Amino acid sequence: MDWGAEVADQLETHWQELLRPRLDGLTDDEYFWQPVPGCWTLSRRGQSAAPLSLGAGDFTMDYQQPPPDPAPVTTIAWRLAHLSVGLASTSAKRFGQPAASEATYSFAGTAREALRQLDDEYAVFVAGVRGLGTGGLSQPQGEPPAFAEASLAKLMLYVNAEVIHHGAEICLLRDLYLQRT
Repeated sequence: MDWGAEVADQLETHWQELLRPRLDGLTDDEYFWQPVPGCWTLSRRGQSAAPLSLGAGDFTMDYQQPPPDPAPVTTIAWRLAHLSVGLASTSAKRFGQPAASEATYSFAGTAREALRQLDDEYAVFVAGVRGLGTGGLSQPQGEPPAFAEASLAKLMLYVNAEVIHHGAEICLLRDLYLQRT
């Protein structure tokens, strides 16, 4: 059995059948909609009210270090940015892509651009996982120290869980946006 294909298939099935079709037609109003006061979102550089604002482009991502407990509600824009930079960061560390982090990523200022970024980062990640095969997934992660001996499979399945989890949150926010009064 090719476990690389199995791990990639898990994400692809979710992506193609459940998540990505639900993101079609996302508007800028939905993208930036704040369902409650104090949401973390993306803001034009210099306009964020968050304690920390990360990003390399015209739009920055709200953040705080350490994160507050409980964490603020986040907008669709924030969640799409989180997924895109997470995929990009993993692909940089594991698949030879350019380095990426919340501080260095250029976040999208429109829903259309955010979906293009997400599609691009997703495609690179899935191709990378497929290329690992069973042997590659069996290798230790090497870092961070807490997971140095854990397999790459554990990391790739964690990324899959992040996409599934945050994707479901994005879909719920879209549902709530459509039902607002």
